[in-house]
Amino acid sequence: MIYGYVRISTPKQSSERQIRNIRLAYPSAIIYKEVYTGTTIERKQLDNLLKVAKNGDVIVFDSVSRMSRNAAEGIELYQKLFDSGIELVFIKEPHINTLTYKKALSNNIPLTHTKTDIILNAVNQYLMELAKEQIELAFEQAEKEVRDLHERTKEGIQTARLAGKQIGQRAGAKLTTRKSVKSKAEIMKYSRDFGGTLSDKDVIKLLGISRNSYYRYKRELYAEREGV
Repeated sequence: MIYGYVRISTPKQSSERQIRNIRLAYPSAIIYKEVYTGTTIERKQLDNLLKVAKNGDVIVFDSVSRMSRNAAEGIELYQKLFDSGIELVFIKEPHINTLTYKKALSNNIPLTHTKTDIILNAVNQYLMELAKEQIELAFEQAEKEVRDLHERTKEGIQTARLAGKQIGQRAGAKLTTRKSVKSKAEIMKYSRDFGGTLSDKDVIKLLGISRNSYYRYKRELYAEREGV
């Protein structure tokens, strides 16, 4: 069985790019999609996937950074799945796919049953350690990139604030969107409170918006009418 695992950090992000990349390489992959924030350590979808994946199955990741939150965790999970006979594929880091790792481990230089074997054993051990090092470097690099991104974001926000720019919406400020403008115009047209003929219930049904949005728009309309 082939599985794909995608992860995004916030509900506002899209997982479509990751899914597309996985499906291009493995069209039949069963996708497990995770949405969690950087402050949440639970990964329920990954846990569910690990419960069903078994020896001979394949798990595909768009990138090594999608597999774990940090290098130590990623290396430990990689080794655990490798030992369980589960194949791991990383679209953007194919050099650490488990098949590549297995190949490095199996490409031992044949022993000669002479004293030369002392040197050959050392070379074979070196090759295995080199393969492990490549895996560790990939996870460490992914972790560093995430840290650097968070740091750049914090620095950018701080720079903008120092320059007097507003970051985020001011407390109590109303958010104006194309939808809100259209909805308010229709409320003004149809609601009895603004000269129309329909009740609140009928206007909500007509506009197809939630009760919370409807009454928020009405409050804003009252405030605008009173010049608040």
